[in-house]
Amino acid sequence: MITIEQLITRIEQRQPIINKAEIDAEQLCHEFSSIGSLTTADNKQLSFLADPHYISSLSRSQAGAVLITEEYRDQVPKTAVALVVASPYLAYASASQIFAQDSGLNGIHPSAVIADSAVIGDQVYIGPFCVIGDHVQIGARSSLYAHVVVEANTDIGHDCVIKSQVVIGHNSVIGSHVRLHAGVSVGAEGFGFAPTRDPSTTGWERIAQLGRVVIGDHVRIGSQTCIDRGAIDDTVIGNHVIIDNLVQIAHNVRIGDGTAIAAQTAIAGSTSIGKRCIIGGAVGITGHIEITDDVTLSGMTMVTKSIKTAGSYSSGTAAMPTANWRRAAVRFRQLGRD
Repeated sequence: MITIEQLITRIEQRQPIINKAEIDAEQLCHEFSSIGSLTTADNKQLSFLADPHYISSLSRSQAGAVLITEEYRDQVPKTAVALVVASPYLAYASASQIFAQDSGLNGIHPSAVIADSAVIGDQVYIGPFCVIGDHVQIGARSSLYAHVVVEANTDIGHDCVIKSQVVIGHNSVIGSHVRLHAGVSVGAEGFGFAPTRDPSTTGWERIAQLGRVVIGDHVRIGSQTCIDRGAIDDTVIGNHVIIDNLVQIAHNVRIGDGTAIAAQTAIAGSTSIGKRCIIGGAVGITGHIEITDDVTLSGMTMVTKSIKTAGSYSSGTAAMPTANWRRAAVRFRQLGRD
């Protein structure tokens, strides 16, 4: 069970509780088991109002405490404790981490294969059938779940969580507080080939990928995402980057601090993306271009040229009846001949 006092301590790592001085000792000791929506929460659950569209549910809520802005605090039921913050959604995000189950994993499973030259920090968990290569370093309190493979000369920081079936290629650098979800591939060989005179008969000449992948601190990478090692220079993921599932990041890509990338996005080689960019789902970005800081790309946007001015960019067409789309496509082709 989690008390309001504990919730306040966690939330105030990001923002102040504006009315903290008004909360009495008895209220500070009120215990909570989980988080619930305004309509379903009971007295042992914390809730929040992040979207004014749900204000009608606030007055009837049975929640024990509600994260709320100053504007709506007077509408919180008398049975609930109002926790007034500037951003209830951010406060909810902070509080949610307290309620997440702690796996309590520790130690090294006897089936793990660990090179003698590997350096394993304090309180590291290494699960069943993991393989840790030569000269790998793993920082304190990191957890590697079952079947993780870490190839030689890789550095992993402290307090990392690496889920099952993750493969980290040789010479990779992983920062601290990094979360790699199931099936992530970091540091695989980039897609680099030189054509021969006739690839149909003599094939393609493979280019050995000699760079690394370097990942910063506080990075989250979703399941089945692939980040390829650089061909010559490194592929670099900055601090505080969050990446969804099923994203392809090719060799020598550079992604700036605080950028967010949604699922099924593909970024071709040697592209540089700035800080604080928001990239929607199924976006395609061609290679060898630059995208400046603070750019938003809406879902399914195709980027073929550098973007040098911050702002929001979109492409593609929304769904419409097929007959209408066919007529629009004809007109679009006609515009190309003008």
